[in-house]
Amino acid sequence: MSVPPVIVHPPSPTGGRRVTVRGEIAGLAHDRRDVREFLRRAGVAEDADAIPLDDPRLVEWRGGGPEQWGGAEG
Repeated sequence: MSVPPVIVHPPSPTGGRRVTVRGEIAGLAHDRRDVREFLRRAGVAEDADAIPLDDPRLVEWRGGGPEQWGGAEG
């Protein structure tokens, strides 16, 4: 199985999750909206709301799913 083009890395203790798109760091996301915006900027889709963040062929969530963001959530 190939690695999805988007990886959302484990939550940071200080909050947020690093996002890589096609092996390049896109930024630090603090919620799903940030992930969608990074993908829009990377040209994955023009309409950020249409990006299927739950599609494992597109996005790999490491260290927890889209509900876990680290920091104060502890």
